[in-house]
Amino acid sequence: MTFTSHMDAALREATAAAKRGEVPVGAVIVGPQGIVFKAGNRTRELNDPTAHAEVLAIRGACAVLGQERLTGLDLYVTLEPCPMCAAAISHARIGRVYYGAADPKSGGVAQGPRVFSHPQCHHKPEVYDGIGAEASETLLRDFFAKRRA
Repeated sequence: MTFTSHMDAALREATAAAKRGEVPVGAVIVGPQGIVFKAGNRTRELNDPTAHAEVLAIRGACAVLGQERLTGLDLYVTLEPCPMCAAAISHARIGRVYYGAADPKSGGVAQGPRVFSHPQCHHKPEVYDGIGAEASETLLRDFFAKRRA
């Protein structure tokens, strides 16, 4: 079996989010048939603090598949999930999480509360970090540099 990364699709979603004035984070849910759903941040557009790319991708994939769990599916996301998104990933029973840039300030997987390591976490996906990290970091850095200028 050959590993195929779908981080490029997540990066495209992050780039589209940046063009909308959103923090550039993109997420893609992938199953054996390929991409099930993809999304970028829409918190400002929807006036919804929960409209992170991961949550939108989970909601969309569940709707497409007509089920509440995404057991065995993969999530590609450009930035380490925050604690809220990590909890949603756990509740959705996603099998594997691949993320790009680490988030020392707001991360919830390898940083901060480390949601998947918590004893009350019911489902712990496999986690792979650093996939497309450089491109993800550059996108975030450029976005915030322009906002500060």
